[in-house]
Amino acid sequence: MRQTALLIGATGLVGSEILHYALNDERFTKIKVFVRKSTGVIDPKLEEFVVDFDRLVDWRHLLKGELLFSALGTTLKQAGTREAQRVVDYDYQLRIAQSAKLNGTINYVLVSAPQSTSTSTFAYTKMKGDLERDVMKLSFPKLTIIRPGLLKGPRSQKRFFEHHTGQVLSFIPTIPGLEAIKPVSGKLVAHACVESAFDSFQGQRILNPKDVLQFLK
Repeated sequence: MRQTALLIGATGLVGSEILHYALNDERFTKIKVFVRKSTGVIDPKLEEFVVDFDRLVDWRHLLKGELLFSALGTTLKQAGTREAQRVVDYDYQLRIAQSAKLNGTINYVLVSAPQSTSTSTFAYTKMKGDLERDVMKLSFPKLTIIRPGLLKGPRSQKRFFEHHTGQVLSFIPTIPGLEAIKPVSGKLVAHACVESAFDSFQGQRILNPKDVLQFLK
């Protein structure tokens, strides 16, 4: 069945690849993206909404589609404070998921991070774990949480640590147990996001780095 997809985070590394993938996939009739600034992409299947994420009440009625891809995120450097980062990485995503669920979305794919858990002592993985825990409570008929390894690929904002760490880790051979630190391209993660949305699985699942790599074969 051909579907309408909702996408947040469309200007980021993974989100932009999801958008490209979906626009070229005949299983989608429409892709609705919600962004702070335009993607610059023009396509008959694309509906782009430049929105204020702090005023979801103004546009939550537009969040209507069978499928929601959530690839939104920011860095501590960009956000300025842990609290501001949490607003983007947790608050915005949870509120949008809640609205989409109320509007009838039945399939949700969330891009998270390795080792995410609400009991983590690290602020970032705890924040991601809190989001995973709370979107699970929404009881989407189908929920897939993607936990890729270290992401590599072109970004609009350079991330020095990820860039140089990725270069070093690229030389590490594939060793069982080290999938979480094996660099993976945004394009391949996008592939996993889209294909997992259309497989026969129903219910809730988490795809860890090893699972994501296997899904791409």
